[in-house]
Amino acid sequence: MSKVLVLGLSKSGIAAAKFLKKHGYDVYLTESKNVEADPELEKLGIHIETGGHSLKFVEGSEFAVTSPGIPPYSIIIELLRLKNIPVISELELAYRMSDTPFVAITGTNGKTTTTALTAHIFEKKFKAKACGNIGQPPCDLADDKLDYYVCEMSSYQIAMSPTLTPFISVWTNFTPDHIDWHQGIENYFAAKAKIFKAPQAPKYSVLNACDERLKDFPAEGTVFYFGERKGANSCYVKNGEFIYEKEGVVEFTMSVEDCPLVGEHNYQNVQCAIICAKLAGIDNQTIKEAIKEFKSPAHRLEFVGEKDGTSFYNDSKATNPEAAIVAIKSFNNKDVVLIAGGRDKNTSLKEFCDEVKKHIKTVILIGEAADRFEKNLQNGGFTNILRAESLQSAIDNGIELKPDVVLLSPACASFDMFKSYEERGDVFKDYVLSKIGK
Repeated sequence: MSKVLVLGLSKSGIAAAKFLKKHGYDVYLTESKNVEADPELEKLGIHIETGGHSLKFVEGSEFAVTSPGIPPYSIIIELLRLKNIPVISELELAYRMSDTPFVAITGTNGKTTTTALTAHIFEKKFKAKACGNIGQPPCDLADDKLDYYVCEMSSYQIAMSPTLTPFISVWTNFTPDHIDWHQGIENYFAAKAKIFKAPQAPKYSVLNACDERLKDFPAEGTVFYFGERKGANSCYVKNGEFIYEKEGVVEFTMSVEDCPLVGEHNYQNVQCAIICAKLAGIDNQTIKEAIKEFKSPAHRLEFVGEKDGTSFYNDSKATNPEAAIVAIKSFNNKDVVLIAGGRDKNTSLKEFCDEVKKHIKTVILIGEAADRFEKNLQNGGFTNILRAESLQSAIDNGIELKPDVVLLSPACASFDMFKSYEERGDVFKDYVLSKIGK
């Protein structure tokens, strides 16, 4: 029986351990933190250690499966390299041990919505599941005989997937992120680029024609673009219509008004999903109906409700100014009240303030960051600012102004007032629904 090491009691680590044990491996699971393991794992015959990584667990392993949070320069990864023990991701393990093709979706922003929508469409015609960073780990699904994995892939996971070759690879956009983990922006870019180039080149590559780093990136396979028309294979918006072209022939159109998502960034997510669905052979009517009934993932510019002409949107996932800017730019020519603030990340607010000035009527500030945000907004020439002691009172203030939109997009972490951005978003939704009578 071959010995395999699994690093981390994460969701993906537990899935990998169970999958390997089911397929006859002697599984050793090692966790650096002092946490309590699920007794069920030991009942399955999986060896577990916590509070550190011992040589006893490492030595003799055929290979190791690592969790996304463990950086490649960590001591345990370096030790495995010294001992010539290959290290792979849980995604790579699923790829090697099943015949299911991957629709791989990566990018700095937008990949969760794109993955959720693409999976939603695929499920209308295929046995398919959203997985990876969204939904279940692929190893939980590897014995289910799926037609497709629709997989959100982080740069961490791709970096540790040396042979994974997708059917379709989607790159939503590229901005600086995770620089510490990758030890440099170019390493971050190179990690994502792996699944668009040989030896892991997909059959189809889908790239953002509006992104400076991606519009001329030499991806391999048949290349499709979204965001604007670029070449003969494109999906874009023109005259209020989503238009999909293959080899210069228009094969799909749909009115933007029929799309429940709002904002240019979401329109790009929809375009990605349309391309993937068409490449998988899904008919136009099915694609249209699936898009029309799709609901945004929670806390990502999520429509909550409407009353007396005011619509409420929960974008609590916007925990930094860059993410909030995307939401702020989504409501052109609307009277928008923005609720912002929380625990400050102390990043530059210049672009945030510039976009607020262009698109927002009133800002209501909450939380620890309120003073700095107010000072920066005023210095940028925006003075229509209110302060609120709680999220609930901010919502009340917003309703009193009778705007077109009340938008929670905090541009800050939540930990000054809430346990997580999810709790913050849930409080927003619950209170809004209590006020509008739903």
